[in-house]
Amino acid sequence: MSDFIIPTGARVLFQGDSITDCGRNREDLNSLGQGYASMVAGQLSLRHPDHGITFINRGISGNRIYDMETRWLKDCIDLAPDFVSILIGINDTWRFFDSNTESPIAEFESCYRRLLDTLINEAGARVMILEPFVLPVPADRIAWRTDVDARIEAVRRVALDYDTLYIPVDKIFNDMYTTHPRTTWAGDGVHPSPAGHALIAQEWIGTVNG
Repeated sequence: MSDFIIPTGARVLFQGDSITDCGRNREDLNSLGQGYASMVAGQLSLRHPDHGITFINRGISGNRIYDMETRWLKDCIDLAPDFVSILIGINDTWRFFDSNTESPIAEFESCYRRLLDTLINEAGARVMILEPFVLPVPADRIAWRTDVDARIEAVRRVALDYDTLYIPVDKIFNDMYTTHPRTTWAGDGVHPSPAGHALIAQEWIGTVNG
């Protein structure tokens, strides 16, 4: 496709938490897990077999944005990526509700900006940001909404200021349950089902295909 924006020979890195990690084998550096990262890699390799794209997954389950920052050199910059996909933030909300560990929105946003400053200045990579999301199942997730919304607004500001690609995952998921049960997409409101991962992958692929 003429509008495909990932260049030939590119190194594409997926970064984030358990949604990105999705059971990848840490002993196998080529493992992509069983979620949207693997689905994206398979579909793009099928559609663009001559591009020779390398796909790397360094999502780590449980990470907040600050955890990702501590490993940013090793798990991002040192990998010399050309294109970096980031999905982070829901654990910054979750840890507040289950253990009272705070992640103030201003600090969260500042950390996100530091990560992108380092990435752009040292690797020159193009960036795709996926906003954090939550569905209101089970019922206790409803209380998370205000915090998640504030985090999404912060992520959108960052994406606009840094002119990144952007996928409004929360909006997409929450729109989908107007016609399908919420549990179709993420049974615990956070971790996508296979259909949920496929939905993210579909949006991801559509974005890079212009």
